[in-house]
Amino acid sequence: MDMAIVVRHPWFGTAMGAVAAILLGLLAHRLGGLLLLRMTRHTPVLHMMVLKARAPAKAVVPLVLLQTTWQAAPDQLPWIDSFRHLNGLLLIVAVTWLVVRIIAGFAQGILDQHPVNVADNIAARRIHTQTRVISRIAMTLVIVIGVSMLLMTFPGARQVGASLLASAGVVGLIAGFAAKPVFSNMIAGLQLALTQPLRLDDVLIVEGEWGRVEEITSTYVVLQIWDERRLIIPLQYFIEKPFQNWTRNSAQIMGSVFFHVDYSMPLAPLREALERIVKSRPEWDGRFFNLVVSDTTQTTMQLRVLCTAASSGLAWDLRCAVREGLIDFMQREYPQGLPKLRIEGDAAPATPAGPLAATP
Repeated sequence: MDMAIVVRHPWFGTAMGAVAAILLGLLAHRLGGLLLLRMTRHTPVLHMMVLKARAPAKAVVPLVLLQTTWQAAPDQLPWIDSFRHLNGLLLIVAVTWLVVRIIAGFAQGILDQHPVNVADNIAARRIHTQTRVISRIAMTLVIVIGVSMLLMTFPGARQVGASLLASAGVVGLIAGFAAKPVFSNMIAGLQLALTQPLRLDDVLIVEGEWGRVEEITSTYVVLQIWDERRLIIPLQYFIEKPFQNWTRNSAQIMGSVFFHVDYSMPLAPLREALERIVKSRPEWDGRFFNLVVSDTTQTTMQLRVLCTAASSGLAWDLRCAVREGLIDFMQREYPQGLPKLRIEGDAAPATPAGPLAATP
């Protein structure tokens, strides 16, 4: 008797259809996922996209079948409109999640094919920078669209949105000014990704600080300073202000060391000492070094040493070694050549006593 009552309940057929839709969706997800993983195992990018999409797809497929079940149910069924609306909201969230994960999988597949832990990684760093920035902007846009679609399912939210769009007055201006930093940074991010003035792991001089680009997000750049501090810089900064990029086209760099020496310091022994020091250092890349007199003052000569290295970090170590080596050489061999302050003058001749001197 009780079973007959349950069977005659208006929700019985729809509930059974919903259970069947969930089970069928999970089965389809399982079989389809295994099939797609097998089909894409030789294409790394597609394979990574399938891996990233497995979790959200497990929600999307049953929700799509459930929505079909709710739409097929009679309109007179109690609470059916609420179930349809709730399922629609969950489906929008799940689809948004799925698209975000697909974008993340595509980006990860590209990054995995271009490792940066190689000697010549400039091309890889360019691809990493473009992929990370563009993928994050794309994911942000997808989330914004998803939230907008959620709000549009509520009649009240649709009316508010329509009224805001219709009143292109003070509210519109305020919203425009409020959104300006966000859109400016997004546009700056696209410009940076396409024009590549900086990349991940580039060595920059920004606001007088030396550091490497550690992270590029959709709104800011993280610069790792040499002493392990972090400088957070908005993307718009790199569009509007100048900065130094020491690894723009190549990591190779030329380091300089300046000395002030006395005019009595011979240059030939210094050049020989420089050659011995530079050629003994593993940081030198074998390209170039020299020593010239770059300036003079009333008391000293200014010497400039140039030497090349494969990267800015090696150039710093090489400059320190050259500076220390030449100072040590001059202290040992030519101490008279170090800068000094001279006070020289002829001795005043002895003069006889003046007219007031006593006379015999």
